[in-house]
Amino acid sequence: MDLGIKGKRALVCAASKGLGRGCAEALAEAGVNLVINARTEGPLIETAKDLSDKYGVTVEAVAADITTEEGRNRVLKVAGEVDILVNNAGGPPPGMWTDWDRDDFISAIDANMLSPIALIKALVPGMMDRGWGRVVNITSQSVKAPIAVLGLSNSARAGLTGYVAGTSRQVAGAGVTINNLLPGIHATDRAVSLDSGVSAAQGISMEDAKKQRCATIPAGRYGTAEEFGATCAFLCSTKAGFIIGQNILLDGGGVNATL
Repeated sequence: MDLGIKGKRALVCAASKGLGRGCAEALAEAGVNLVINARTEGPLIETAKDLSDKYGVTVEAVAADITTEEGRNRVLKVAGEVDILVNNAGGPPPGMWTDWDRDDFISAIDANMLSPIALIKALVPGMMDRGWGRVVNITSQSVKAPIAVLGLSNSARAGLTGYVAGTSRQVAGAGVTINNLLPGIHATDRAVSLDSGVSAAQGISMEDAKKQRCATIPAGRYGTAEEFGATCAFLCSTKAGFIIGQNILLDGGGVNATL
């Protein structure tokens, strides 16, 4: 399918690996020129070269912490006018409700709510002026089905979801769509980390830890970054202009809900 976005310009955050890399690759395959961001310069530059060589698009790499004002300013200076924004940042650490104090919540909200909002506010006005734009926020399945030990993430990402619900409907008439992608477990470094924790806690092998987790997923497996990226690219396409303010689960059926 021709997504109709060849020659567009996109900013993809946390794009050196995992789901962000999957989104960047799918957009590059569709002919989109990229500005990609991550904290660590080496893997980011390597990703930029790989995508540029493979798909023949322009890929500019900006190593910066997107969750800080300084980092955002550095990225925005390079990004300039973009047609597509993919917001992505790692989640706060797990824990129990008794573990977290005000500073923990402020840090989580800064990273997973206020940072994407700042990028939306910086870039969406230009999209509106030009009459076309796409924003995709990578959040979490925990927005639909809260995960107790991820209370910081639940709170911050739910706040972003509420912001998008109203904002997306205010900008849609200008040709700009804003939607959220809610991943469940995918075959990324995050899955390795989670499985390692289960392996250590239960004294089982990594393979058994993965099998145990897969048994809780109706699809019976982890998702892939390629699948996730393809969904992101579709939401960024000219075919998805009537999808406004939605929260789309990519969790293999893990969240057992009708709505």
